[in-house]
Parts: sequence; C-alpha cells; structure tokens
Amino acid sequence: MRVSVTDAKGQLTDLVRRAEAGDEVILTRHGHAAVRLVPIKLPPDRATRRSVLEAARRSGAAKATPGPSAARSQDFLFGDDGLPE
Repeated sequence: MRVSVTDAKGQLTDLVRRAEAGDEVILTRHGHAAVRLVPIKLPPDRATRRSVLEAARRSGAAKATPGPSAARSQDFLFGDDGLPE
C-alpha cells in the first residue's frame, strides 16, 4: 500500500495497525517512495535466550569428538632449541 505523507497524517493510527499486521505500508513524497512502515521485532526474553543457548551447547557437546590436544599442534615448525626451522 502506498500513501502520500499528506494523506498519512490523517490515518496514521490505521497505517501503523496495518504495518503491525504485516501489510507493506510505503509513504510517498511527490509520488516517490520515501519511507516504509515496518513493525519492530522485539528481542527474545531472557528465558528464551537461555533455552536457545542451552540447546546449542547440548547440540555441540553431542557432536564433539575427542581428539589430539591442539596445545602442541605446531611443534613440527620448531626445532629442539625452540627456534623456527
């Protein structure tokens, strides 16, 4: 839906409701699109964020496989004296 800014002044409440409901509302100035009204997406609450993080941790832990330690993975680059070869 395209509405001029002048016309939108009188029906702003209705336009906001339509945008919140998912309708695309574009305000025009001199026949050219100027702005689009879109609803704000609220961030998830603390409990939802925590449950998502815990699910990701469980998923990662289930996929993790034991392997060699990465602490000494670059040793082949250095000689016995600790200097690069």
